[in-house]
Amino acid sequence: MFQKILIANRGEIAVRIIRACRELGIKTAAVFSEADREALHTQLADEAICIGPASSLESYLNMERILSATIAAKADAIHPGFGFLSENSKFVEMCQKCNITFIGPSAEVINRMGNKSEARATMMKAGVPVVPGTKEPVYTAEEGKRIAGEIGYPVMIKASSGGGGKGMRISESAEDFTENFQTAQMESVRGFGDDTMYIEKYVQNPKHIEFQIIADKFGNVVQLGERDCSIQRHHQKVIEESPSAVLTPELRKAMGDTAIHAARAASYENAGTIEFLLDKNKNYYFMEMNTRIQVEHPVTEMVSGVDLIKEQIYIAAGLPLSVKQEDITLTGHAIECRINAENPAKNFMPCPGKINEVHLPGGYGVRIDTAVYSGYEIPPYYDSMIAKVIVHDKTRASAIDKMRSTLGELVLDGVTTNVDFQYEILNNEDFQAGDFTTDFIEEHF
Repeated sequence: MFQKILIANRGEIAVRIIRACRELGIKTAAVFSEADREALHTQLADEAICIGPASSLESYLNMERILSATIAAKADAIHPGFGFLSENSKFVEMCQKCNITFIGPSAEVINRMGNKSEARATMMKAGVPVVPGTKEPVYTAEEGKRIAGEIGYPVMIKASSGGGGKGMRISESAEDFTENFQTAQMESVRGFGDDTMYIEKYVQNPKHIEFQIIADKFGNVVQLGERDCSIQRHHQKVIEESPSAVLTPELRKAMGDTAIHAARAASYENAGTIEFLLDKNKNYYFMEMNTRIQVEHPVTEMVSGVDLIKEQIYIAAGLPLSVKQEDITLTGHAIECRINAENPAKNFMPCPGKINEVHLPGGYGVRIDTAVYSGYEIPPYYDSMIAKVIVHDKTRASAIDKMRSTLGELVLDGVTTNVDFQYEILNNEDFQAGDFTTDFIEEHF
């Protein structure tokens, strides 16, 4: 087992990983930018190392500085969390050359599945259903427009290296294609340093269903059930839950088996997510694979009883999975609300600032993942998510009630948040009935 792990991330996921390491008796090293000098993860880790200015490019995305910090801390592994370098194959290769274990899949697998075009090709070869679209990468708007005409509008323009809703645009016709393509491509270049795009048929009014898988070095692959992530804005998830209200036991098993097959086809190791689009006729299509831990992993932990961060560490250390497929039974219902420092009334404009007072709710079946505290100054340089509120109860209806009660007790004084907006969603009749798709927010708000 590892003696010390460096966490190459910040915020609540860094805190989450530190806590898992502490329970396993593993020392931790945190890295931080100058803007995060007083951040909670720097205080909870056994040691903390400054890796540069506030800009992510000069700190959390600076591979050389993170590796230098790892060597200086004498850590033998790096946990990347999500975002930043978590799906960067070059970073994984650099870790390998420095004899540092990357807690995640290999560079080869990240290249295969992180590149959306190659992932589609891999899944098509394996017989996994995919949304109709390009087999080869697209680099110019002219080429993309020709292909879009063959596929038929509307189409989804996506960055091959994209994630988190960045580098994605829907084109309704040839008239708006060029502008949407160029905008998405520019976002991809800025966010991922990659101008590779692909085009696929836009599945209208789908559900976004993802399956959590874990796979070890011995060929064992287990799926831990699904998460319904259909409540989104600008392709960013807002509320996630497990299990989905619309899957029958038969469909759940079929999709779960497909997720395992997809992971095997990718020769996958560690924790990952197979993401599907589910249309109104209950046809499902592979959309992408996330080769990392997800923001919404707590809902799966609540219903499955499996600690995904610990499983990641066990797998990277060469240990077999601690569970088998027959051990997995989804119990009850879990919901997660992402709490962002933003103003929904002003197009979700980020609202960084000082948090004067914090009160985090507790009680049976309530979990808060956060890195904020009273007096904490939210920096303007990073993602606006400041907390995740997760609840678990016997039924979906009682979980919704528990979430409303929990949000009513949450205090984050000093900054504007989306808590009231989350309330509106939870109180919506269609949401309560489970009758919603990825267009829910656009249609209702």
